[in-house]
Amino acid sequence: KKIEAFASQRVVAVSAGEHHSIALTADGAVFAWGKGEQGCLGHREDLLDQLLPKKVEAFAGQRVIVVSAGQQHSLALTADGA
Repeated sequence: KKIEAFASQRVVAVSAGEHHSIALTADGAVFAWGKGEQGCLGHREDLLDQLLPKKVEAFAGQRVIVVSAGQQHSLALTADGA
């Protein structure tokens, strides 16, 4: 089944943590879903679980080039090295 959040996106990388996943699109956007506890999804104060991919707005205006999910954390590297 096609995931609506990615309908107009081309996913170029996916990483899975213990209870969450993150995806990187060709245009450098990051989406996260799964258990939101401890902020591992990057949705700011929203620590709720996300059943479907949700765009991480913290990277608005930046191009992310690499993502990685760990046990209870996520990492992203932007094109400018931040």
